[in-house]
Amino acid sequence: MDIVYILLLVLLHAGPAAYSVFHILLYKRDSRAALGWIMSCLFIPYGGPIAYFFFGVNRVRSRATSIKRRLFKIPFESGYAKRSIRHINGYGLDSIGERITGTKLSAGNDVSIFHNGDKAYPVMIEAINSAQQRILLTTYILKTDKTGTEFIDALSAAVKRGVEVKVIIDGIGEWYSWQKPSKRLKALGIEVAKFTPPRLLPPNIYINMRNHRKLMIIDNTIAFAGGMNISDDHRQLALQPRRITDIHFSFKGPVVKDLIRIFYDDWLIASETKMDCLFPTPAPQPNSYHCRVIPEDPDEAMDALSLTIQSVISAAKNTVDIMTPYFIPSREIIASLQSASMRGVRVRIVLPAKNNLIYIHWANRNMLTELLLWNVEVFYQPAPFCHSKLLCVDDHYSLVGSANLDPRSLRLNYELGIEIFSHTLNKELSQHFDNIIAKSEAVSDQDLANRSVPVRLRDSFMSLLSPYL
Repeated sequence: MDIVYILLLVLLHAGPAAYSVFHILLYKRDSRAALGWIMSCLFIPYGGPIAYFFFGVNRVRSRATSIKRRLFKIPFESGYAKRSIRHINGYGLDSIGERITGTKLSAGNDVSIFHNGDKAYPVMIEAINSAQQRILLTTYILKTDKTGTEFIDALSAAVKRGVEVKVIIDGIGEWYSWQKPSKRLKALGIEVAKFTPPRLLPPNIYINMRNHRKLMIIDNTIAFAGGMNISDDHRQLALQPRRITDIHFSFKGPVVKDLIRIFYDDWLIASETKMDCLFPTPAPQPNSYHCRVIPEDPDEAMDALSLTIQSVISAAKNTVDIMTPYFIPSREIIASLQSASMRGVRVRIVLPAKNNLIYIHWANRNMLTELLLWNVEVFYQPAPFCHSKLLCVDDHYSLVGSANLDPRSLRLNYELGIEIFSHTLNKELSQHFDNIIAKSEAVSDQDLANRSVPVRLRDSFMSLLSPYL
């Protein structure tokens, strides 16, 4: 009887494990992640296949496509999914994004930079207060603290004066606030959709796919995007223990139309309802910056942002500057950085000296050695924690948005990148890099070599887990 019982337990594990391995071999493209999942499914009884079912399978692609087809009753084709390379001349920085996304640069855009919430939030709230037709807001975190309440009150006032307001809040991101912002928004009559919120019954099998975008669009005139969430943490408030520095941007001009489409697709997935999107393309602005939206979706535009980053680094002629809070680059990005440095390109990477996710800091230290040995410059920025995400190449290309250089942002999350071609804006951001680096600590390969054996073991172990962080 004991043998029969043991055989039954083995079979109950062997069946799901075998099917999981079959699925991993067919659909997992990252060999390290695939090997990790295979080992987990084979050697962690029951728990391995269950974990893969909930966290390893990318179901967002089929779910998003199913929703779009059902609502439109025809095959849905997103403009950002077309990756035709026909009729594209040249191989410069300006053609890379078009080859990857199939979308051309839009001319006639105006872009402004806002450092930290003290600069960005007043302008954003003023824009909400001046809205006449529509306010679209998507954010990963909207805390119900002093700053969040200011935004919620402004949105409520807009609804009362007849403005259409739609808000998307990530289902995991809203748990950063003790009082759930979605409840407050709904109580005030504001349309709100939670992006794949966690639930027990029925269980949410899309929990690993998060909407990490930060985007606010007012009427058809101005959009705000970047890496900044909405909370007191981004302001220089007295006795603020969790202060975060960040950078945000406003956009005017034709690129706003493309950003509306991003919100449109996210609203479709989060609410399973269509949204009227029949606004005309905004008029060109006098500054005439050229911009292109690069969405990163685990459904249709998967790898668009990652491929763009790899490609523009590979095309760099003089300089590459990167600022990111979470740096766990893919092997392809590491190779492109090494190659750029070998060609004589000055490559600088600015990371936080003290990360709010300490395991990320541990995980990337082995990777830094590979870069430092090829003369890539790495700097640790002192506190407060810097959440900015910037990539500047040569003297005219900037990539801004919400994505970090880690597997979660570039493989799992819904992220937003915006290419900006402008000597003026690039110069301002490059000066920002220079100012930060002047007060930062340079990292050397000797510093990493001098780590104690226990520290090196810890860092190496976290590096092995990097595909899952």
